[in-house]
Amino acid sequence: MFARRDLPPTSLLIAFESVARLLSFTAAASELHLTQSAVSRQIRALEEFLGIALFIRERQTVRLSGVGQTYAQEVREALTRITSATLACKANPQGGVLNLAILPTFGTRWLAPRLPDFFQRHPGTTLNISTRLAAFDFQLDPQDAAIHFGESHWPGSESTFLMNETVVPACSPEFLAQNPIDGVPGLSRQSLIHLASRSGAWPAWFRTQGMEPPEAPGMHFDQFATAAQAAVAGIGVALLPSFLIARELQQGELVSAVPGLPPVQSIGAYYLVWPTRRANYPPLAAFRSWLQDKAAAFTRGEAVTGAAPP
Repeated sequence: MFARRDLPPTSLLIAFESVARLLSFTAAASELHLTQSAVSRQIRALEEFLGIALFIRERQTVRLSGVGQTYAQEVREALTRITSATLACKANPQGGVLNLAILPTFGTRWLAPRLPDFFQRHPGTTLNISTRLAAFDFQLDPQDAAIHFGESHWPGSESTFLMNETVVPACSPEFLAQNPIDGVPGLSRQSLIHLASRSGAWPAWFRTQGMEPPEAPGMHFDQFATAAQAAVAGIGVALLPSFLIARELQQGELVSAVPGLPPVQSIGAYYLVWPTRRANYPPLAAFRSWLQDKAAAFTRGEAVTGAAPP
């Protein structure tokens, strides 16, 4: 429960955030449609409420004090979350909004085809989805959750396991016809396509085959989709998750570069991760439960039938 004595008026916080961001009382006054003296009074009132100086005033300039910098970041995050919650409530009063970050190819190939089922089960929930390739920071990026590949631990967060993946060295039939590959040693002499976000994938794969990785350079791509298309175009051999290229394998656009070689499980797995403070957020709880069920069903189907994912 919040004590009113510990909560400064919102108007003071809004004025403080504006001055802290613009480092100008004049500019903040213009932004807030107030007079400069009114903004100055609000900042003074907030400083008196806190009992500390948030700004260092030097002649015609103003800058944040050390504690002011920390407070400004916290206040900005709080105001951003309040604004988002208010807009979400107004836009969707019957449900809620979930801001979700996803991996691009996983999102388009695996998640998107399953989302109609989620919306059928939870018609009042809105998903706002954005893609992320780089590491994310829940303190800076206002996401409610993210699907990521790697390890389960993420600072200041909780997570749930979704699924493992297996990878297969894949190339076009034309490439294989023009470059006969004699087992794993022969593959080490081919042009290898690398994924920038998984720079250690090929070395780890070769070591599972009992070989030291080759030192030959290769092309680097930032997404699985472009790496897969490069392999389809005959540029080289890419190490790709089998379930993400199921369509290309079924249609014959890609084939295993070493036929008969079983897929290898990747180091790492897919996880749903969320900031601890959002653990009980209803839209997240609904999505988390649904996603766990879908991932478990997918894994069971793959293990029993060996079929490509729907």
